Amino acid sequence: MPTLYDAHNHLHDAWFVPHRAQIFTDCAALPLGATVVNGTCEADWGEVAALARAQAVVRPSFGLHPWDAGNATPSWRDALLRALDANPRAALGEIGLDRWILDSARPDDARLAGLRRAPLEEQRDAFRWQLALAAERNLPASIHCLEAWGALREDLRATRRPERGFLLHAYGGSADLAREFTGLGAYFSFNGYFLDPRHAAKRAVFAALPADRILVETDAPAMPVPVAQRTHVLPDLADGTVLNHPANIGAAYAGLAALRGITAEALAAQVEENFLRFFGPAPHRKIP
Repeated sequence: MPTLYDAHNHLHDAWFVPHRAQIFTDCAALPLGATVVNGTCEADWGEVAALARAQAVVRPSFGLHPWDAGNATPSWRDALLRALDANPRAALGEIGLDRWILDSARPDDARLAGLRRAPLEEQRDAFRWQLALAAERNLPASIHCLEAWGALREDLRATRRPERGFLLHAYGGSADLAREFTGLGAYFSFNGYFLDPRHAAKRAVFAALPADRILVETDAPAMPVPVAQRTHVLPDLADGTVLNHPANIGAAYAGLAALRGITAEALAAQVEENFLRFFGPAPHRKIP
């Protein structure tokens, strides 16, 4: 069986703790070669580092997410530098820009409870500093963007970027923007959530992207795969929230291979090459 790689998720999330042993067992059967676990704020960088120490398949990544920018402490930059220094194989992420939380999200959205929604310029200050840091250290950077594509394009053009490029995770922008971002060094990760019929436009973009710039992700526990394609399930939360099982990375691969009209084996080989080029080789093993 081909080896699979998850370019972006949040496997350290507390929602996964009761299920973690089963999750890693299920992922072992795929098999999973590496999984990039992204911290989003100071409070969870330690959890990501601990999971990476416990599971060799985990690639840690640390960053300040735009949703968390409004609650960062004055010393968050120093804390991020310490996390990166202590984990020299880490990536930088999840970072980025998000206008959705400012213009479109409901005031009572439970996912944003307790968060001060940082104005876009405040988000941009945090993003530019982190992108410059990734460039200085040539780290793989995983970027989130919702409804802020113009600002992201400006900042990517104006700020030094890592020589190895950067990842636009769960890319939801246009094909025209994708061409521009490719010229700036972008990789794009396909999420199984896009297999929902409502996301035909996103699928069309991924059908046409250069083969050497494509990665695959789950963003688990978020962005669940449609029921028809879902291969692994976890119990819903008490409020009915569906948890995306990380082993659904296989469903994302299968959907993307069909979309691009190639075999699953051909896609897996290309994604492995892309993943190792971008994130770099690391001393890791498949989950035992």
